[in-house]
Amino acid sequence: MKKLKFYAIGFVPGLIIVFFILNKKGASCSGYLPNSRVIAETLSKEFKYSEEAKTAMATYKIDEKFIKDSIITEGKVDFDRSHAQKKPCPNYLLTYPEKNPSYEIIYEKCEETVTVNSLKKLK
Repeated sequence: MKKLKFYAIGFVPGLIIVFFILNKKGASCSGYLPNSRVIAETLSKEFKYSEEAKTAMATYKIDEKFIKDSIITEGKVDFDRSHAQKKPCPNYLLTYPEKNPSYEIIYEKCEETVTVNSLKKLK
């Protein structure tokens, strides 16, 4: 029991100190999840848009900035309906927002480019 008390006296303050240090530096563990990794890789590439996607963007009055900054950045990749293992360019289906999605986007992520193939409004 005495050992456990000494352990807790050192462990708890150590956790608090590490938490504040990492929090101040802006570190987070969310970048390791599959959804975050796919989105980060997607945003690092050059974007191209198919004719179907351009037509849908004009219909819904959505610009490229909204697609990158909102739909892709805050969206959720549906891995069940995506083809993440397809070679050479995997296809991903992404919904935005996560809860009660109102947009669905399908894009192809190649080595250097991302091609947005379709954009659908769900509601």
